[in-house]
Amino acid sequence: MNRKPHDIIDVEPSTGGASARTRADSLKAWGWVSYLLHLIVAVAAVVPGLQVGVALLIIALVMDLVKKDDAAGTWQASHFSWRIRSVLWSGVLYVVTFPFYLLGLFLFNPAWVLISIWFLYRIVKGMVRMNDGQPVA
Repeated sequence: MNRKPHDIIDVEPSTGGASARTRADSLKAWGWVSYLLHLIVAVAAVVPGLQVGVALLIIALVMDLVKKDDAAGTWQASHFSWRIRSVLWSGVLYVVTFPFYLLGLFLFNPAWVLISIWFLYRIVKGMVRMNDGQPVA
């Protein structure tokens, strides 16, 4: 076969090319599931009467902790850290502001609304960056 200098053939190395793509796709699928669980909780937290509890966040957190090492060295590693930090920080902030919830007679806590909006922002930002194939800063 005669090749011209401008002919470029995109061939992945036989050692791990397909495997690397499968790994990346798997990590991205895990990431989407985790982000969607976070999103459900974040939206439910700002809509009165839709609180779904912390169970979904715990599931997402465990998923991220388990798969985080698999993402080491990839652009997706930042997403795992981003989600883990988001859950941990929001959890700490909810616990610290719990007394305000008690003072409001379990009806309204402006601090929780702000925390939920912040959490929602982080989830949406992460989803947008992952959709673009970019790390989260």
